[in-house]
Amino acid sequence: MQTLLSILSGVALLVWGTHIVRSGVLRVFGGNLRAILAESVSNRGRAFLAGLGVTALVQSSSATALIASSFVSRGLMALAPALAIMLGADVGTSLVAQLFSFDLSWLAPVAIMGGVILHLSRKATRAGQIGRIAIGVGLIIVALQTILSAARPFTQAAGVKVIFASLTGDVMLDLLIGALFAVMAWSSLAVVLLTAAFVASGLIGLKVALFLVLGANLGSGLLGVLATAGANPAGRRVAIGNLAFKAAGCLLMVPLMPTVEGLLALFDPDPQRLVVNFHTAFNVLLAATFLFFTVPAARLITRLVPDEAAKSAGSRTKNLDPGALETPVLALANASREALRIGDIVEEMLGNLVRVLKENDGKLAREIKKKDDEVDELYTAIKFYLTQVSREALDERESRRWAEIMSFTINLEHVGDIIEHIVDDAEDKKISKGRSFSAAGMQEIEELHGRLMTTLRLALNVFLHGDLKTAQMLLAQKVEFRDLERRGRAAHLDRLLGQTAQSIETSSLHLDIINDFKRINSHFCALAYPILEAAGVLAPSRLREDVANGAARNGHA
Repeated sequence: MQTLLSILSGVALLVWGTHIVRSGVLRVFGGNLRAILAESVSNRGRAFLAGLGVTALVQSSSATALIASSFVSRGLMALAPALAIMLGADVGTSLVAQLFSFDLSWLAPVAIMGGVILHLSRKATRAGQIGRIAIGVGLIIVALQTILSAARPFTQAAGVKVIFASLTGDVMLDLLIGALFAVMAWSSLAVVLLTAAFVASGLIGLKVALFLVLGANLGSGLLGVLATAGANPAGRRVAIGNLAFKAAGCLLMVPLMPTVEGLLALFDPDPQRLVVNFHTAFNVLLAATFLFFTVPAARLITRLVPDEAAKSAGSRTKNLDPGALETPVLALANASREALRIGDIVEEMLGNLVRVLKENDGKLAREIKKKDDEVDELYTAIKFYLTQVSREALDERESRRWAEIMSFTINLEHVGDIIEHIVDDAEDKKISKGRSFSAAGMQEIEELHGRLMTTLRLALNVFLHGDLKTAQMLLAQKVEFRDLERRGRAAHLDRLLGQTAQSIETSSLHLDIINDFKRINSHFCALAYPILEAAGVLAPSRLREDVANGAARNGHA
């Protein structure tokens, strides 16, 4: 039992180590890697080499699939070069397997010790993330050593021999198990290294190991499909095409297996090395076979996976790329762009609101309420997206930006709800009854509304650039709006005392609108506070300031 637990812990450590390295590389070099892929579209050769190099660093073809898929889904890359990138990604994964198949026992303690020191001492920096990568590399090596040492006595158990003996002779079963293990571990690299370790310990035969490796390659294709399941059809085609290449390669390789095994044995007869070499040979042959067919394959896959019917542009996120989640700086940029879309929708809602109040336009009122549903949908998507960004990987500046985006979207969502509430009240108290504001009352509302539009545009500018001067201007708007709101409220009360009929009929709605406009203005101005606080120039609360000024006046008296 202890031996079995040791093997399972080694497997878990292997999977965890590959995850740490993959996420660490994406966090440190993610922006550069994405730029390399984006610039590799000129020809299939460059695309292939870009996919190979990026995946050799990331150690995950599924991560490369997410990046390529995001480019295709946003129209930044055609499908054919993306398929070439994926063929290179598969070769890149096999080269990483080659590296870890050598005896690197000397490197493990050095990598772990140095990585821990670097990561803990400079955690929030780029160097700290490189230390995290070093820890992952060390854990992979330790995991392989643990599996090898634990598997040797394990192979002598009669029951174990019977279980693994049942895998021989059934090609489909071996392929299925290899694919299933790759999906469960979320890494074909881990399965290939594990299979090589089992062969070296005598736990499984060479024939079984080779078919497990084939299955692991098929499983990596399935991983890409699962990882891009939430993308649009254009994005999903990348993973589907890569899976189709792998499935065709497996079908072609099965009858050639004895010949390939014999040729590889001439090159290096060691079973462990032969397994890893077979993994590399399969992916190189796959690339050599299909690299020149990426264009016709892209046309075929496009026909098989057609575009969906067009949806409302406002109800669909455009920038929340799942492939950027492990690269925080990119994920935050994506969330910022999507948050600005909410700002555009709120600006449209607010701009149309005055027409509803002035013209009793019921149709426009209903359109405004539909826009609020879009705001709610985008807000939910951005919030969920941001919660998937690892807070541990953010430095101080990125953490502040994360909070700013979250605060900005929350405030805009509240503004959308307030605007919808104003529209509901207008429909109930004014439009349905055919009432109208007095000329002076409508002029006051339009003046307040114009100030709100100015404040909103200033708030959007503050969110986009975050400069101190603009933030101070935004906060000053709050005081000016408060004075304007007080004058409007007093003028309305004067009209009531003067028995103005229109003012009496719409008094409740008029005062509610003034109050709601004040709340909207406060939500817009709220964005200034984090910037002013970070700069150390945030004034004390108005209450404390007034008390201090009063005390000073009493002291002089």
